Amino acid sequence: MAKERLYLFDTTLRDGAQTQGVDFSVEDKIIIAEALDRLGLDYIEGGWPGANPGDTAFFENPPTFKNATFTAFGMTRRPGRSVSNDSGLKAVLDAKTPATCLVGKSWDFQVDVALGISNEENIELIASSIEECVRQDREAMYDAEHFFDGYKANPDYAMACIKAAYENGGRWVVLCDTNGGAMPHEVEEIVTEVVKVIPGDHVGIHTHNDTENAVSNTLAAVRAGARQVQGTINGLGERCGNANMMSLIPTFMLKEPFKSCFDIGITEEGLRSLTSVSRLLDEVLNRAPNRHQPYVGPSAFTHKGGLHVSAVQKNPSTYEHVDPSLVGNARIIPVSDQAGRSNVLAQLKEVGLNVDPKDPRVDRLLEEVKEREFNGYSYDSAQASFELMARRRLGQVPDFFQVESFRVQVERRHNAKGEQISVSDAVVKVVVDGERYMSVAEGNGAVNALDMALRKDLGKYSQYLKDLRLEDFKVRILTTGTEAVTRVTIDSTDDSDRRWTTVGVSPNLVDAAFAALLDSVIYKLLKDGAPSGK
Repeated sequence: MAKERLYLFDTTLRDGAQTQGVDFSVEDKIIIAEALDRLGLDYIEGGWPGANPGDTAFFENPPTFKNATFTAFGMTRRPGRSVSNDSGLKAVLDAKTPATCLVGKSWDFQVDVALGISNEENIELIASSIEECVRQDREAMYDAEHFFDGYKANPDYAMACIKAAYENGGRWVVLCDTNGGAMPHEVEEIVTEVVKVIPGDHVGIHTHNDTENAVSNTLAAVRAGARQVQGTINGLGERCGNANMMSLIPTFMLKEPFKSCFDIGITEEGLRSLTSVSRLLDEVLNRAPNRHQPYVGPSAFTHKGGLHVSAVQKNPSTYEHVDPSLVGNARIIPVSDQAGRSNVLAQLKEVGLNVDPKDPRVDRLLEEVKEREFNGYSYDSAQASFELMARRRLGQVPDFFQVESFRVQVERRHNAKGEQISVSDAVVKVVVDGERYMSVAEGNGAVNALDMALRKDLGKYSQYLKDLRLEDFKVRILTTGTEAVTRVTIDSTDDSDRRWTTVGVSPNLVDAAFAALLDSVIYKLLKDGAPSGK
C-alpha cells in the first residue's frame, strides 16, 4: 500500500521566539533555518515580516533552502482596510516568500470581543486575504486561531471560517489549539468532522502544550485525517510550549501505525541528525539540553539500575523502545549507588576500557563509587569524572601537571562610573615539567576567575585548551548547617562538539568548583592525547 504524504511545518523562528527569555538574532535565525532545511522539513516559517526589525532583516536576506518552502507569517487584513492598503498584509506579501500563513479568528466570541465586528465581516476578512495571497501566486495557508474552542462553542461558525479560506484557494487550513486546553479525544472527534467537509490533505494541526498534550493532540489529529503538522524544535514556545517536532518526527518514522502509513519526506540520515539539531538550538540559546527529553535528551537512553543494565546488555529492547542510534543519540550506563558490577563493566566498556569482569579492581571501583556518592558525589551525569576515577585506578591517567595552590578573593568596589560592582580574582600555582607557573585572572564570579586562571598558562598544555569552554555550572547544597557539603557540576565543550560533565564535592564551594574544573581540564588533555609531564 502506497504511503500518504504527511507535511511538516516548523514554527521555531516565530513560536519559539515567543518563549520567555528567548530572543533570536538574525544570525541565530539563519543557523536554525539552515539546520531545519538540512533535516528535510517541508515548511520553515521565518517569522512575521514588519513586526520587528529582526524579522524584517531576516526576510530581506533569507538563507537559500534546498528542501523547505520558506513561509512568512502574518494576519488577515484588518477591519476597515482593503487588501491593497493594509500595511500588515502588505509586509507579508512584500517578503516575496513562496508561501504565506495568515492567522485569523475562528471563534465567534473573539470576533465579537477582540475585533468588535460581525461574524460575516470576519469571514470576508479571511476570504479576501487568502484570495489576495493566491492572486499574487503564493501558497496560501490559514491559521484558524482558537479553532477547537470556537468549534465547541459554535461549530457551524468555526467551520464557515475555515471553509472561507479553503474555497478561496487556501492550500492549507490549520486548526489551532491556541490555549493548549483541548484533549486528544476532542481533537480526534473534531478533526474527523472537519475532514468530512475539507479534504484531509488540506488540513493542518497546530497545538500548544499547556496540558502536556501537544504531541498527543497532534497524533490524534493525524489519525483523524490532518496531513500537515506544525511544531517547534524541542517544543519551544510561549507559556508551556508547542508540539515538539523532535518527538513527532521519530514517532512518525519509527512507530506504528504512522510508520507504515505515512511518508514525511525525511531520510534515515536526516533522522540520525535529530539529536544534533535539538542540541544546536540549545547551543544557540546558550542553555543546557533538557536531559530527559524523549528521543534526543542526554538521559533518554540512560540505564541506572543494575537489574536494568543486565537486561539491556542481553536485549536492548527490554528497556529501549527504539535503537538510540536511529535518532543520533547514544546509550548511557552511568554508575551510582544504585549500580551493580554490570553498570561498572558497561561504563568501562563505553569509554574504551575492556577489563576482565573478574578483575578485583572492578569491585574496588564499585565500592569507591558508592562511598563517594554517600559523601555527596553523583556520577549519574558526570561521566567524565567517573572515567577519570576509573582510569586513575587502572593507572591510565598521565601526570600532566601538579596544582601547588590556588586562591580566590572577591572585592566589592566602585568602578570608574561610580557604579558599585563585585570583582573576583584568582591565583593558581601549578608545576609543569618541574617548572612553576603562577597565573592571575579576574572573572565574573569565583568559578569564572578560577577557570580563567587555571587555563591561563599551563606551559606546553595551553595549546590543547584554547577551544575549551565552560558552558554551565550548577551548585547544590547537600546538607544544612555550618558544615554544609556542596556539590558543583560543570559542563564543558570544545570545538569538536564534544560535551562532558565533571563533579566536585567539598564543604567549601570554591574547593568543590576547583575540583570539577580540574577534572574538566585533565579530561580534555586526556582525550586530545596530550603528552605526559616529565
